[in-house]
Amino acid sequence: MSYLRTFLPWIVFAVIPSGDWQWGALAALVVAVAVIIGQRRSGAGFDALIIETGSAAFFAALAAIAFADPHSGVHDYSAALSSAVLAVIAGASLAIGRPFTLGIAKRTTPRELWELKPFIRVNVVITAVWTAAFTLTALALTYEAHTGHGHSTPATVVQIAGFVVPMLFTVRYVAHMQAKASQIA
Repeated sequence: MSYLRTFLPWIVFAVIPSGDWQWGALAALVVAVAVIIGQRRSGAGFDALIIETGSAAFFAALAAIAFADPHSGVHDYSAALSSAVLAVIAGASLAIGRPFTLGIAKRTTPRELWELKPFIRVNVVITAVWTAAFTLTALALTYEAHTGHGHSTPATVVQIAGFVVPMLFTVRYVAHMQAKASQIA
């Protein structure tokens, strides 16, 4: 459920018709801010809100561009930009040694495991998979936009796969690592 909440602004942006991209960006910004406020009130630290904070910043900029010039060329590449921004956020979290999934995982993991190398390593692997998925999605969507198919059914399938594949990997990898750990214990 926490991944769904994390990516809810992006889902909102994706489901609003592309002809209303400025309203989609504004709605995604409102959702991102609401998620951040809700999560902060429930005790989440900013380490658990890396994607949400980056999302709010991205959608604020995108909404400003979209309302300033609804016919901006940015519109054609907005889906690709969305995935590229997620790739940069996820990749940057790896580069600074704070994988974005770590804060999310800490919400459901006992505190005594947080500093253990296997716990951190699992989150590095998961964040790397998300980063790769976002990067590949951004590249595919850039191609689709460049060929004039940026807001087509294939582009939508690519966007959905860009979230579903790493989400399935996360669920399966975590289950695999938990099973492996229980065999050792």
